Amino acid sequence: MTKDPQAPELPLVDNGKASDQGAAGQAAPRKRTKLWLVPLLMLTLFTGAVIGMYFQPPGLRVFFGVTGLQPGAGTDTPIAVAIQKVKAQEEVAIVSEGDVVALGRVIPKGDVISVATPSGAGDARLAEIRVAVGDQVARGDVLAVLDNLGQLETGIATAKAVIAVRKATLAQTQATIRASREEAQAALERAQTTAAAAETDRGRVTSLFERGVATRADLDTAVARATEASRDVERAIATLSRYASGETTQADIAVAEANLAAAEVDLARATQDLERAFVRAPIAGMVLDINARAGERPGSAGIIDLGDTSEMTVEVEVYQTLIGRVAIGDPVKVSAEAFAQELTGSVTAIGLEIGRQSITSSDPAENTDARVVDVIVTLDETSSALARNYTNLETIVRIDAGIDPGRTE
Repeated sequence: MTKDPQAPELPLVDNGKASDQGAAGQAAPRKRTKLWLVPLLMLTLFTGAVIGMYFQPPGLRVFFGVTGLQPGAGTDTPIAVAIQKVKAQEEVAIVSEGDVVALGRVIPKGDVISVATPSGAGDARLAEIRVAVGDQVARGDVLAVLDNLGQLETGIATAKAVIAVRKATLAQTQATIRASREEAQAALERAQTTAAAAETDRGRVTSLFERGVATRADLDTAVARATEASRDVERAIATLSRYASGETTQADIAVAEANLAAAEVDLARATQDLERAFVRAPIAGMVLDINARAGERPGSAGIIDLGDTSEMTVEVEVYQTLIGRVAIGDPVKVSAEAFAQELTGSVTAIGLEIGRQSITSSDPAENTDARVVDVIVTLDETSSALARNYTNLETIVRIDAGIDPGRTE
């Protein structure tokens, strides 16, 4: 057996120093290993917090549901709340310091038109609806027919019958006047013939009286006949002259023509009244909703909601303290849960009046007396096509309020 030169001489007495040094030498590496775990643990906790804030897994949602806590409720500027969850104008105002964010609603160009019954329709009821929701109509197309159509058509038929009578009366008057003028002309010719014969007879009797063949009584009779015949000629000429001058003719015909004109006016009025039976489209657009059915009396809300969906817009209610940062031409992004992607557009109109907020959420604690200004955002062609079927959809609108150097203020 070889003796280890470093081995202590035996027998030895254990004084405890060797064991303490060995224990200390083994404990030091274990302490250094635990210190490396501290930053790893902190990194794990931070990563978990970020993942929880971003994804909000079901377990975290259950925790908030049980405890009644809300994400970001402990700060005035929550970063964990999605923009779609912001409802109040005051909350929207502080979400972004650079952009203006507000609530809006999707509307067709020019807003929705509630088509009512024509003026003067009275208590007429709907007889027929000729369109359906989603139909595209042109301006002037018949949307519905009222039950007063038959009565108004009868009025037109009556007016046409009166015109026929007035035309017959005018023709009769013209024929009567023409016949009277011809009779007057014949009477004049007859009187002239009689006067010529009487004048001839007066000359013959005068010659016989001068020769003593005829008596004074015969001469007086011949002179009286000639004088009477001459006066008959004058009377016939006067009668015929009345037709020639048009006094009698124009008076009778004027009355007949005036009656005919009045009947034609009645026909025009009856034809115009016929439009009271038809509900026509005031603009070209899409039928968005039908508010009444056949047999019902149209209410104050109108019969049909119509909108020009060829170009969609967004009506935005900008909080009064932020309206000064909005300008015509500002680019806009519109988002809503119904859209698979953000819509884009630009500001095309800014209201001139401060009004009350009308776009509100269902939160009973929300301030519904906020003061806002209406801003109209016109969507681009692609976004307009995506929003065409979402009239009145509530949206979140982000207006890029940064001043563009190339834009004229």
